[in-house]
This record gives sequence, C-alpha cells and structure tokens, in this order.
Amino acid sequence: MTPATPRTRSKKSSKSPSAPAQARPFVAHHMVPRHEVLSETETRKVLEDLGTPPERLPKILANDPGLKTDLAYVKARDARENLTGRLVRIRRPSETAGEAIAYRLIVPSSGGD
Repeated sequence: MTPATPRTRSKKSSKSPSAPAQARPFVAHHMVPRHEVLSETETRKVLEDLGTPPERLPKILANDPGLKTDLAYVKARDARENLTGRLVRIRRPSETAGEAIAYRLIVPSSGGD
C-alpha cells in the first residue's frame, strides 16, 4: 500500500460577502458593447417612440454581466433599487451605420435580482 499524500487546501477568497461587486475584467473588454440603463421617464419615452409594448422587446436578465458596464446600474443595484421593467440601451459599433442601438427589457433573474 502506498502512503497517503497530504492534501492541500486552497485559500478561500478574503472578500466579504457584503462588499459591493467589482466589475469583472471581461466587462471592460473592447468587444463588450456599452449598456446604459434608462430612467423610468426615458423608458416611457422610448417605448412611446418605438410604438411597441414592452413585452414585445427582447429581454435581458437583471443580473446580466453586460449591465456592469453602466456605473448607474451598479449604483442602483448596490442600493437595491428595482430595475425590472426598465429598458437598457445597448450601443455597438457598426461599419455601415456608425453605431447600432438596441433596446432590451430588464426582467428578474432567477436569483431575485
């Protein structure tokens, strides 16, 4: 029989669970489009301009990592504001149009965010 090899423990993160989440490096990557959470007033105006009900728009989960590109989102999330039902404006570079803008409706994530 061979002697047992000693097990090594991995160090646990020293981050406290109550500390606000920091943006992950991939969020700052140049390929991640800019996300901007709109205010309730802006959301109503955009929906009126588009002439479509919010349930017809594509959805985005409230805990989507792309939302971390918007500092206002991070502050609202840390303040426990309810962002469900608001719109996100996503800006992407476009070779033909210069900039493509898409809108997504924030829906609750399974974690209750």
